[in-house]
Amino acid sequence: MDKLDTATVIPAADLAATSTAAVNGPEDTPLDWDAIDWRDQEESVRRLRQRIFTASQAGDLKRVRNLQKLMLRSWSNTLVSVRRVTEINAGRKTAGIDGQVVLTAWGKAELAHRVQHRASPGTARPVKRMYIPKPGGKRRPLGIPVILDRVEQARVSQALEEWEARFEPKSYGFRPGRSCQDAIAAIYWTAKGSKARRRWVLDADLAAAFDRIDHDHLLQQLGTFPARGKIGQWLRAGVVEEGRFTPTEEGTPQGGVISPVLLNIALHGMEMAAGVRYRQTGRRAGDTMPGSPLLVRYADDLVAPCHSREQAEQVKARLAEWLRPKGLIFNEDKTRVVHLEEGCDFLGFTIRRYHGKLLIKPSREAVRRIRNRMRAEVRSLHGANAAPPMRWARRAARWPWGSRC
Repeated sequence: MDKLDTATVIPAADLAATSTAAVNGPEDTPLDWDAIDWRDQEESVRRLRQRIFTASQAGDLKRVRNLQKLMLRSWSNTLVSVRRVTEINAGRKTAGIDGQVVLTAWGKAELAHRVQHRASPGTARPVKRMYIPKPGGKRRPLGIPVILDRVEQARVSQALEEWEARFEPKSYGFRPGRSCQDAIAAIYWTAKGSKARRRWVLDADLAAAFDRIDHDHLLQQLGTFPARGKIGQWLRAGVVEEGRFTPTEEGTPQGGVISPVLLNIALHGMEMAAGVRYRQTGRRAGDTMPGSPLLVRYADDLVAPCHSREQAEQVKARLAEWLRPKGLIFNEDKTRVVHLEEGCDFLGFTIRRYHGKLLIKPSREAVRRIRNRMRAEVRSLHGANAAPPMRWARRAARWPWGSRC
């Protein structure tokens, strides 16, 4: 076992007296994980992200690349990435194929040191296949990277900030400061009122989008990004399921820290492909032009409000052609063209026009899931303290206005 392995298996109580690890800085001073000023480290990363964003907006590619390299070397980025993977992410206690998780202060300090100062990034290791339940009795496959690859992915994802300056305005999934509620609001402001003209909707879902993305097409979109080669390694690292290795020739595994931003990069340009046109000048710059469809996307779910059934069918045909070289297709079982009076479900909400008014409310399926969850919580009490389930029930009752994503 190397140093990191030892750090991950020693109980936290045994390490309470020594939560520092040596760092090969200018003075080789030890790192006290519990004494780190996280506000300062987060601010340092935020400022560098902002510089990348600004340079990208200005079209200064050389400066963007130099700043990205600086982000990939940043000690603050390493610390923030280790904290994100070991303290914040929901899967922090789930191990990859190496069986390692890092939960102690000493282990986190040593992990940060190891990531920052190793001579080369090393070869990406295969992900561990796991499954989580989906509605309808199906299972969603996840790919869990080893802890070192997770931290590296978090570091690299910070350097991809240039894409935030380029992403389309109605893309809401996996983006900072954006949520499901923002996506629903975009539809509301388009479809509300008696004068709303976009009353036909393409309600679409992509089939296994994470698992089908074409690697070569995605890497081509990344251009000269400094960590492009490393991303290629992660994409082709393979999967281990029940001890058997399977190579990965397509897709980016759900469960990887960097996978959401890679999906957004792969789907960038969808609005243009659908024929969406925005006003470029004047007081209403940024609004869609008259006669143009609208496209609102959250990850691999999308709706496209259109002026007619024919326009909605045209949008679907254009998108199907645009998706094909990316390795993606529509899930035909969940893709349809409907009138708003019939209504459609999007992100757990039902959107429908009724007697001239636009109604947006939790969908039947979403309400059913909440009821089932509450029923299971109550049945699991067996006379125990009811406070935690009751707190969850109060959050569920506020669900339409709370944070679903």
